[in-house]
Amino acid sequence: MEVKNMVTPNQTQMNEFLEGDIDSPISMVNLLKFKEKAEYEDGRDTEMSGREAYQIYTIEVQEHLKKVGAEIVFGGVVSRLMLGEVEDLWDSVAIARYPSRKAMLEMMMSSDYQESEKHRSAGLLGQLNIETKEGAM
Repeated sequence: MEVKNMVTPNQTQMNEFLEGDIDSPISMVNLLKFKEKAEYEDGRDTEMSGREAYQIYTIEVQEHLKKVGAEIVFGGVVSRLMLGEVEDLWDSVAIARYPSRKAMLEMMMSSDYQESEKHRSAGLLGQLNIETKEGAM
């Protein structure tokens, strides 16, 4: 199994996100890997770590989530791997619950969110973002 952390979805992933049931509740599991030092696209000089830049995003995104009826339901630092094997562990895990994909897309498209997203991109080396729906296991 090959694992690639990314910062943005590819075109196929975005197309699939917009297909099918966009009105049912979803939870997004975020496996986060941070840069050692934050790197902003505008080239600003900063001494912040990637984690510190992402923390700014974490604080700001909570208001964006509320606007669309979503919330962070879990966040934690990865301490070790209990089962399985990967070359490199993620740094943190976060789970956000959205009323729908449509709500998540609405949030992502807002100019206020896009301003906050700059801190996310500056801090993240990459992530896996896994969509889940409640149901039988």
